[in-house]
Amino acid sequence: MGRMSDSELQSIASAELSGDASLAKTLLALNNAHAEELSWLEPERLQRLVEQAFLARRIGGLDAFLLAFDQDARYDSPNFPWFCARYPRFVYVDRIVVASSARGHGCARRLYRDLFEHAAEAGHQRVVCEVNSNPPNPVSDAFHAALGFVEVGTASVYDGSRTVRYLSHTL
Repeated sequence: MGRMSDSELQSIASAELSGDASLAKTLLALNNAHAEELSWLEPERLQRLVEQAFLARRIGGLDAFLLAFDQDARYDSPNFPWFCARYPRFVYVDRIVVASSARGHGCARRLYRDLFEHAAEAGHQRVVCEVNSNPPNPVSDAFHAALGFVEVGTASVYDGSRTVRYLSHTL
């Protein structure tokens, strides 16, 4: 497990993205390889998301990353307003992705554990996210269920091309 044992959780700073073209390219490539589950990002959009994030973290060079927002973010995702309309305070996981070479090493669990700690320290009591139900994402469904997330709603988004399950985890 050599590579993974040396990988540390690190913050992703927006200045780091503009100053380190290789990190930005690697982040975009990892995200966009999973665009069906996450949504496609262009460099400027990634920069804006990181600037607004409650927490932007990565593991190692880029084994995995997570972007999460709190309820005060100015975020135009079709899913974020659903949570804003229902909960006064929350942390929303917008995207989490693990490189195929790093799967099975606990990266996603480490990122979520770190997020739960930061959210609790900031006084949040709820972490929320959505998982595609059409197209289905059974691996993500099982992972989130194992972490204690429960379904709190559903919606059809992107002109009916996707159906999502809204999930919540109480801290």
